[in-house]
Amino acid sequence: MPAKCRVVVCGFDPMLVRGYVKTGARALWWHLPDEIYEEFQVKPGDAVIGTLHAVYNQKGEKVAEPNEKFKWSTAKESGLTVVLPPEVITKYRLTAWHFLEMSIEAIEKGRKVVEVYPGKEVRSSKWWPENKMKFHFYLEYIPL
Repeated sequence: MPAKCRVVVCGFDPMLVRGYVKTGARALWWHLPDEIYEEFQVKPGDAVIGTLHAVYNQKGEKVAEPNEKFKWSTAKESGLTVVLPPEVITKYRLTAWHFLEMSIEAIEKGRKVVEVYPGKEVRSSKWWPENKMKFHFYLEYIPL
């Protein structure tokens, strides 16, 4: 069973994101819950496997409920940082002011897949409360 979490998307302002998405460079990312990072010793380049349940905008409004599987790589510098692929950024029009609600089901370390909390469901330490999911300042997504 997975670890459920709701994380804030981190990254650059929308103009830089637009350029980085076009070139395929890292534009947006999120951070693994500390307990998963430490317990599963996630390293740079490992992949995080899970299900994306919901996307919330900067006003705390649910804007998508994809319930789609994902496999996203951690950054080359740190296993704590999970990089969002360009196609996910453009599909959900993400900025550094969005939130992602997901289940983390496994960590892929090379050819080995390690289940996260097998047999139970855990709510992660990274669960943004709804009353804190509203930003007074934000920039909108800039389409390509």
